[in-house]
Amino acid sequence: MGKKKVMLPADQIDWSSVEYEPEVIQAPHLTGLTFKLFVRTVEAPIIGSLIISYLKKQNKIVEMLRNTVIPEPPMFKPEFPPQEAEQGVIVVDEDGKPEDRVEAAFKCLPHYDPARCWSGDSSPFRYWKIRDYAYAYRSKLTTPSVVAEHIISVIEEFNYHKPPTPLLVSFNAEEIRKQAAASTRRFEEGNPLSILDGIFIAIKDDIDCYPHPSKGATTWMHEVRSVDKDAVSVSRLRSCGVVFIGKANMHELGMGTTGNNPNYGTTRNPHAPERYTGGSSSGPAALVASGICSAALGTDGGGSVRIPSSLCGVVGLKTTYGRTDMRGSLCDSGTVEIIGPIASSVEDVMLVYAAILGSSPADRICLKPSPPCLPNLSSPCYENALGSLRLGKYTAWFNDVFSTDISDKCEDILRNLSKTHGCETVEIVIPELREMRTAHIVSIGSEVACSLNPDCDDGKHVRLTYDTRTSLALFRSFTASDYVAAQCLRRRLMHYHMEIFKSVDVIVTPTTGMTAPKIPASALKLGETNMQVSGYLMRFVIAGNLLGLPAISVPVGYDKQGLPIGLQLIGRPWGEASILRLAHAVEELCAEPKKKPVSFYNVLKTN
Repeated sequence: MGKKKVMLPADQIDWSSVEYEPEVIQAPHLTGLTFKLFVRTVEAPIIGSLIISYLKKQNKIVEMLRNTVIPEPPMFKPEFPPQEAEQGVIVVDEDGKPEDRVEAAFKCLPHYDPARCWSGDSSPFRYWKIRDYAYAYRSKLTTPSVVAEHIISVIEEFNYHKPPTPLLVSFNAEEIRKQAAASTRRFEEGNPLSILDGIFIAIKDDIDCYPHPSKGATTWMHEVRSVDKDAVSVSRLRSCGVVFIGKANMHELGMGTTGNNPNYGTTRNPHAPERYTGGSSSGPAALVASGICSAALGTDGGGSVRIPSSLCGVVGLKTTYGRTDMRGSLCDSGTVEIIGPIASSVEDVMLVYAAILGSSPADRICLKPSPPCLPNLSSPCYENALGSLRLGKYTAWFNDVFSTDISDKCEDILRNLSKTHGCETVEIVIPELREMRTAHIVSIGSEVACSLNPDCDDGKHVRLTYDTRTSLALFRSFTASDYVAAQCLRRRLMHYHMEIFKSVDVIVTPTTGMTAPKIPASALKLGETNMQVSGYLMRFVIAGNLLGLPAISVPVGYDKQGLPIGLQLIGRPWGEASILRLAHAVEELCAEPKKKPVSFYNVLKTN
């Protein structure tokens, strides 16, 4: 019969026959000089092609993309059917002023008295909220300029850390002082721009924040791409009075899940410095988890906001594809990436999200987004809207984790949601998860390779890190027919998920299949490739990217080693309000004292 395989149309699949296939990745784990030799071999004209071809066959990529007839037409970017209106929400104007949207978000927050946090000692440990900073400024307990000096002192101290703790790629103390002084004057004049005025935020190094260069944590991107203005999302935050502390470190060009970066040094996990933060938004998550800034912006094309948020014990929101404007980022032409906020609490994520939301003119035409909404967490109808949520859980997938500490902790939260709020957990199945992983890597890989080809062909290729070069060797092996096949799979998978959302409101999973992995000493200088670790870290995040669905990671506790665990909530298209509401409820259920990170700086209230 030959190798040819014909898929049934997606609408004819028998869901009762779907069986979960545990992920098995066939690829070597390499570091150090062995890794360097491997990369040189993979890049060799003939033998390299043979190695890549062998690895693709071992992981059934060739079988899936070239030997299979996929009946669906391609979907080259997410296409969403019309969605039902969310309950208990307020609609905000994406064409209005960002500061007006932030004010609307502020009014949605539940009652909170910041004054109580300034009396007595600060134990048990807690993160300062944006509302704490706003109260301190308005009550003249401190000023943005005073806080700026604390932050500058901490960042400059990193230069002397052993091992190095490279959180920022680009940092200018005088620029921070200038922004903080302007904010301090506004408070002295009684005219702050918004509750975000004087709030310190870091920007991932693949998002433009003038006057800093955008290097994507490479050694050369700033040489071929200049920055003369802010990205749209950064501009919106700036209009709210935000103080930007600089460009945060990341996995080079976002092409990795650990945060390893030999160019500037590998960011360390604030909870365990010998472990990775997760990537690619490693610096943003570590800066927030360390208490140095209230929030950060990251990009998420393959879990890059959610993975480090989970591993560092903070909150990370991946919006619906097209909900935030990508103009002014290195990945502004892809079909899987978004810009999203990272913060220590759901309410702070919500405030930053309110500022940056708003689709680009092009996405409004082709995606037809539903009006952006925020959950009214202070409304009397809050409990009704929460209790009506149906949570979808694919148990076999949910439990496919490195340690049962993760699945057990996440399962506890689901039970508590049912007991406390009446949320119903519904057992679901998701067909073709293996196909989804393949479709995603071909999609993002082809798009990355396309954007980098001119510079790589111009000689910049040899200045990339070895793990980026390994990824590019794979990505450049994908053909046009591979890419089209991946987009046909994207349409099938969108069909399955839209069918699932007819019976549930949110899909729940652990955020990652493992907690923060250790950093091999041999990986610091030359990097590493470890696809098994990447498989665990990306196990649950792909639908958010390939299908453009909104998702959020919320910290829910720790494993037996004291490492953070995250729960992921995946929502319907344009359903950010629902997952934010549920995330806030999860956060309240996990209100027991948080574990203070080993690396933590109280920049608001220093003794």
